[in-house]
Amino acid sequence: MKRRVELSRAWTALLGMSVVAAALWIVAQPAWPQAPTEAETPLAAAGGRAEPLAVEEPIPTEDLWSIIQEGGLLMIPIGFCSLIMVALIFERTISLRRGRVIPKPFVTRFIQQLSDGQLDREQALALCEENGSPVAEVFAGAVRKWGRPAVEVEQAIIDAGERATNGLRRYLRVFNGVATVSPLLGLLGTVVGMIRAFNAIATSDAMGRPELLANGISEALLTTAAGLSVAIPALICYMLFVSRVDRLIIDIDARGQQIVGLISAEELQAKAQRVRAPKSKRTVAQESAA
Repeated sequence: MKRRVELSRAWTALLGMSVVAAALWIVAQPAWPQAPTEAETPLAAAGGRAEPLAVEEPIPTEDLWSIIQEGGLLMIPIGFCSLIMVALIFERTISLRRGRVIPKPFVTRFIQQLSDGQLDREQALALCEENGSPVAEVFAGAVRKWGRPAVEVEQAIIDAGERATNGLRRYLRVFNGVATVSPLLGLLGTVVGMIRAFNAIATSDAMGRPELLANGISEALLTTAAGLSVAIPALICYMLFVSRVDRLIIDIDARGQQIVGLISAEELQAKAQRVRAPKSKRTVAQESAA
C-alpha cells in the first residue's frame, strides 16, 4: 500500500513538472509570425501598386489533429486526462453491473437455503467464498458470526459492507480529479497564449492588425475549450457512478438484514422452540391417551 502511494506521488509530481515545463517552453517561444506590411510587400510589375496581403488561415475547428497542434503542448496532458477518463468509464461500467455486484440467482438461492435450514455455517461460508461477489463478501462476514447475537451479526455486516463499498468506489476519485484538473490545464494554456498575444502587441504593430491579435487569442482559447470538453463528461460520469454505487450499497444492506434475521442467536433459538413445541404437544397427547 505504501509503495502504491509513493508511485502515485511520483506520477503526480512528474505530471506537474511536465505541465510547468510545457508552460515555460510556450512562453519562451517567439510571438506569432507577423504578416508582411504594405512596405514589405513586393510591388506589382505594372502600376507600382502593392499586392493585397495574403489572408491567414483561420484556426481549425473541425480537424481534431489540427486543433491539438494549434493548442500547443498543454493539449498533451489534457489528451492524457481524456484517455484516462475513457478507460475508466469502460472499467467502471463493467465492474458496477448489478449482475456482477449482486448476482440475483446466488442471493435468492442462498437466502432460500438458509430459510429452509439446508445450510450450516461451513457450507454457507464455502458458498460465499466460491461466489466472490461483493454481496457474497458481505454475507460471508455475517456467516462468520453465525449464532451470535443480532447486534454482533449486524456489526459484522457493517464492517464487511464498508470494505465492499471501498471496492465499489474504486477510481471514482480519478473522475473527480480529471474534472478538476482539465479545466485548470485549459486555463493555463489560455493564460500562456494570452501572454504571447500581448507580447506580439508589444513588439509589433499588432494594434493596427486586428486579425493578428484575433488569431493569437483564438489559438489561446483552444486549450480552454479542450479542457472543458474533458471535464464536463468526467463530472457527469462521476455523479452517475456515485449514484449507482449508492443504490447498490442500499440493496446490499437490505439483503444483509435478511441474513441477520436468519442466523442470529435470537432467530435460531426461536426456531428451535418452534421445532420443540409440536413434539411436546404430541407427548402430552400420548400421555393423556395412556
